[in-house]
Amino acid sequence: MVDAVWTPYCGPAPDPAEALSRWNGDPVLWAVLTAATVAGLVLLRGPEKGRYAAAMAVLAIGFISPLCALSSALFTARTLHHLLLVLAAAPLLALCLPRLKRPRLAAATAVQAVVFWAWHAPGLYAQALSHDGVYWLMQFSILGSAVWFWAAVRSARGHAAVAALLAAMLLMGLLGALIVFAGQPLYAPHFASTMAWNMTPLEDQQAAGLIMWAPAAAAYLLVALWRIHGLLKPAGEAAA
Repeated sequence: MVDAVWTPYCGPAPDPAEALSRWNGDPVLWAVLTAATVAGLVLLRGPEKGRYAAAMAVLAIGFISPLCALSSALFTARTLHHLLLVLAAAPLLALCLPRLKRPRLAAATAVQAVVFWAWHAPGLYAQALSHDGVYWLMQFSILGSAVWFWAAVRSARGHAAVAALLAAMLLMGLLGALIVFAGQPLYAPHFASTMAWNMTPLEDQQAAGLIMWAPAAAAYLLVALWRIHGLLKPAGEAAA
């Protein structure tokens, strides 16, 4: 097999000594994030303004902070980056939107899962770390599908929302388990960059899979439990 030269958007993989100094100075990205932040803060009112500011801060952490460069080195960091989009930025942005009249919850749940799984297929993942256009397609599709999912969950009736959240939990956990038990490293862009971090490519991959399998899946479960609590609370109050 011929070794590929990976040219990820976030730059070459850093070693531990330089990682914290690798902030993304892309002027186009800074201009877009700044313009989007200002526009949102001008247009939004009330609590939505704070939620939007928090969402933009999460996006800045993902794309400007050293996490961006670190995600070129470690699949674990890339996983954390994607989970920031799906479990932090997306729900915050969804809370800034008006409630959907027709949530189409099943479709939103399926699309989010298909998009997330697809971009973690080794071939597509490698393409995203080779071409900036594919990289941004990955980011926008993951974020956009997750915003749709959370907006649909917010707008749906309680039982349906709980079912969707549990389905998302199972699908996230299953993907994590498959990555953990793959038995061989799958993500070629990180084959040569993990050793500087005292990890083999397989160990890096397994750590990322565990993050998806446990804490990421548990995040959906916690929201599901919160929705269940909302369903039970009126009955409990009536009994009292």
